[in-house]
Amino acid sequence: MVDPDAPILEAELHAYVDGELTADRRAAVEAWLAANPQDAARVAAWRAQADLINARYAGVAQEPIPPRLDVERLGRRERRWPLLAAAVVAAFVLGGLAGWFGRETWTGGVGGTRVLTADAIDAHKLYVVEVRHPVEVAGNEQAHLVQWLSKRLGYDVRAPDLGSIGLKLVGGRLLPGASGAGAALLMYEGPSGERFTIYCSRSQAPGTALRYQVAGSVAAFYWVDDNKGFVVSGPADRDRLLKVAQSVYDQENAPSGKKPG
Repeated sequence: MVDPDAPILEAELHAYVDGELTADRRAAVEAWLAANPQDAARVAAWRAQADLINARYAGVAQEPIPPRLDVERLGRRERRWPLLAAAVVAAFVLGGLAGWFGRETWTGGVGGTRVLTADAIDAHKLYVVEVRHPVEVAGNEQAHLVQWLSKRLGYDVRAPDLGSIGLKLVGGRLLPGASGAGAALLMYEGPSGERFTIYCSRSQAPGTALRYQVAGSVAAFYWVDDNKGFVVSGPADRDRLLKVAQSVYDQENAPSGKKPG
């Protein structure tokens, strides 16, 4: 039996929001919240976020697949996004996302993905603060940048066009790996000077849906697809970062030379 007088852990606050506590612990948490207004405010914010997510996405999983996304009419690579999008929506609607997005650290996943994401966030923090030398090749040499990175890494590297969401390519650089060239880092900048990076590296981890991680003032969405890992990092504004990550994913999985319609 769980001790009802045991200290209240943050994980239990998330479980309380998700409706996963036993009756005795639920009563203990409610008593704690009544005496601790700061935690009560956090819980209220998580619940409001969950309500917003459900209101926005609850019906999406039931919508018919548009003809242009019919899996019978698309090739293997072109049909990944609908499947991935469905997985993200299912996670939003069914997975207690208020608690998931409230966490400050990521506590699960494949070890290789965890390391890749940590490396990407470290690179982001290191280079976005640079004023004179944030990149090796500037964005006005995009064709050369993409060709150079692709040749050094041995796979196709793309520099997505993020102009529609207010981001301009600053440029990119090659990052080292365990043996030789390891990853590409592309940097983008918004009108207020905020910077986002796209980290791309080979990965042996299984394919994943979009996942979210917060590291202080920096956050990242990451996924693995077709033996490549991608990490989109930026300021810890989840909604803005999700738009960037979705745009990157759409363009990475569009047929070569085309933008998603």
